[in-house]
Formats: sequence, structure tokens, C-alpha cells
Amino acid sequence: MTRTLETRNPRTGQLDYAIKAVNAADLEPIAAAMRRAQPGWLALGLGGRSQKLKTLADAILKHQDAISTALEIDTGRRRIARMETLGATGAIAGWVQQAPNLLPEGWTQGRSNPAIRHAPQFVPYSLVGVISPWNFPLTLSMIDTIPALLAGCAVIIKPSEVTPRFVEPLLDAIAEAGLSSILTFIQGDGETGAALIDASDAICFTGSVATGRKVAARAAANMIPAFLELGGKDPLIITASADLELASDAALRGSVLSTGQACQSIERIYVQASVHDAFLEKLTAKAKAARLNWPDISVGEIGPVIFDKQADILRDHIADAVDHGGEVLTGGKIEAHGGGTWLRPTVIAGATHDMKVMNDETFGPVMPVMSYETEEQAIALANDTVFGLSAAVFAGSLEEAETIARQIDAGAVSLNDASLTGLFHEAEKHSFKLSGMGGSRMGPAGFQRFLRRKALIANTGAPAPLSAFSEDAS
Repeated sequence: MTRTLETRNPRTGQLDYAIKAVNAADLEPIAAAMRRAQPGWLALGLGGRSQKLKTLADAILKHQDAISTALEIDTGRRRIARMETLGATGAIAGWVQQAPNLLPEGWTQGRSNPAIRHAPQFVPYSLVGVISPWNFPLTLSMIDTIPALLAGCAVIIKPSEVTPRFVEPLLDAIAEAGLSSILTFIQGDGETGAALIDASDAICFTGSVATGRKVAARAAANMIPAFLELGGKDPLIITASADLELASDAALRGSVLSTGQACQSIERIYVQASVHDAFLEKLTAKAKAARLNWPDISVGEIGPVIFDKQADILRDHIADAVDHGGEVLTGGKIEAHGGGTWLRPTVIAGATHDMKVMNDETFGPVMPVMSYETEEQAIALANDTVFGLSAAVFAGSLEEAETIARQIDAGAVSLNDASLTGLFHEAEKHSFKLSGMGGSRMGPAGFQRFLRRKALIANTGAPAPLSAFSEDAS
């Protein structure tokens, strides 16, 4: 039975779009067709696949207005929608440029027996499934897809049912590039995602820890690899020597860009006691100056809350902080405009670790600030979390920031800035603790994880006879 899912417009609150949810029976012939096409895609070689991906980039550019317009409706923001579209073409260019240097080649002489040598062969997973979230619909649909395609895999993507509108114009670009046989999207919800795991040889998932656990368990039952990037609760440590003007700029952007709806957003701020009040004053003034992009989407910095249920979490975290003695200095109220849901940048003073806003993922433009006395205390507070996605340190020198950063349990640490992993995609990193598992999305590892490594082992001499292992052999 076909299920129809209605989609809410985050700016108007209206259910103005609908998708047909793909079920396991629907997916079976799609997956089978992709598997049949994948050997031909692999046979093109790395160079041939690179050229085809360039064709895809050109097609996305040709359709960028339609894709960006759909993303704008999906997310309620205009400039970042355009940046997502252009970012996909930039990512293709970046991976294609790296392609010739991504894999080791040639034979290696054996150490224990020089007559034996070995060489690698890299075999891609035939079909990779990608399950992507609603906060950056296009970027996070393509971040795993591009290197998987380059590696020689076929890919099926299931985007979030919260933000599905961009798929239709993107499928037009994929068709124009001639890649529909090895790259497609399916629409649906969690039931569809579960079916995709069962149909795939490897699965990539970006989303919450709770759902990530389910994905990992189902992948393990199927004995396939799961590459997971999950939630974060990123800390920012500001030392007494930091330039507070620059530190407050970084803190604000790192916390509220994309309305804080990013896994690498700063969600906890720790400030050395001697500069705490001065920093808080600067941060609050800058937060108050930030504007909603309402009613004109082309003006302002803060878009709507994309997923309406997220507003309940934001409201709960703010109320809990106040109940535990926190003081809201600016923002703090969920607002309704034109049927959409909005939250202005919210600064909370007097934060402590018994508040939800300091422990659970908030995923909104909320900045709880806590003072600390010693460097050791700041590091302990930053590490007092089940998450370990990323972090940040702002200090008077890079050397001081680096010393602290090396003691933080997180996969990436921004030095004298914040949330750089959202802006810079070249450094390999892993997710620590509950923030994920699997190889890095970035760098050569982001490509190599889609390939199984086969060893070719050659003997250039005579094979050893059985007698060489006889009990009485000398």
C-alpha cells in the first residue's frame, strides 16, 4: 500500500508538498537495476568516472536556480540554499582533483621473504545507501555520495521527509548527466530508510544518536559497514588572553549560523572568570543585533526553525535553564511569524552542568555561557559530555589554543575560530564517543572507506614443498 507523506513549509507552516513513501517492495527492483548498472560504471575507471562527475557538476549548475529555489522552500533560507547548490559542484571538483592520488599502487617487496611481494586491489561496494537529514538537505545528501560514486559504487539516497522538495530538480540534473542508472533518490520516512539499509552493501547515515543506534544495529545484523555522523554538543573555551571582539564574533557565528541547526554548532561556551563579564556583554550586544529573515527572506541572518518539533526542544531547554538559575539575556522566546516558528539568538548567563542546555543536543541558536577559573577546569568541563564531534578554543595565541585543544576529546577542534568543520572540508577526522563511528568523510579516507582492499600476493620463487614443514625437517 502506497503511503503519502505531507511536508510542512517552515516559513508558512502550511502542508504544501507531498511525497510517496517507497517501501521495501518498491525498492527491490530499483536496487536490482542499480546493481546491474554498477559494473559498467566501475569499468569506466577512475578517470572515466571523474569525467562523468564533472558532467554532473555542469548539469547541477545548469539547474541551480530550480534546485536552490526548492532548497529555499525546504529550509526557509535563501543564501545558504544557493551555497549548498554551488557547494555540491565544488565538492565534485575537489574530489576529482584529488582522484589520481587517493590510492596506493604497485608491488611491495616482502620483508620476511624477499621472493614474495604483494599489491593491493580496491573493490568498491556495489550499492551504497545514504540516509541524510533535514538541516542541510543537499550538502548532506552528497557529502558521502560523491566519493562513493568516484570509488565506483552505485548510490541510492533517502533524504529527510522534512525537506524533500530539492530532490525533483536534482533528479533532472542527474538524468541530464546520464547518471540515473547508478545514482538516484527515493522518498520516504524511517520505514523507507530501514528498507534501504537492507538493500545496501554499505550505509551512510547523518542524524541523531537515537536513530544512529538503530541504523548501526540493523547494519550489524546484515553484516554491512555503517558510517555514522551523529549529534554534537560542541564546547568553546575562551581564555583570559583571547581577543574578546574576535572571540565573540566567532562564538555568535559558530552558534547561530543556519539558526544553530548544524551538528557542528557551538552549544556550550566556557569563559575564563576574569574576562567572563566583558565577553558576555559583547556577545549579548551582537546577538541582539542579529535579524530574522522575516518577512523578507533576502534580509537578515536568522531563518526559521525548519522542523517544527525542534521548537519544542528549544522551548524545553530554555525553560529548564531558567528553572536551574540561568538568566536569559536576550532572545529566549519562540516566536510565530507567518505560520513559521522562529527563535532569535539566545544568550543564557549562569549556565551549569545540571541544565539540559549544557548536556543534551539543543540544535538551535542558544548560547549558554559558564565561567571557569583554571585551564584544567575548562578542559574537564569541555570533556564532560557523551558527545565528541568537534570543539573550539579561542586564546591569545595559536600555541596556547593548541595546548588546550590537544586535551579535548573531540574529532576536530577549531583554533581561534569556531565550527570550522562546517566551512573547511579538507582535514580528516573521526567522531568521538556517541557522535558517530566509521572512517573520516574528509581526505583520502573519505574515498577509501567505500573500497574493500584485496591483497594480491605473488611468489617469484619456488613454492615451499610440504616437506619443509615436516616434524623432522632440519
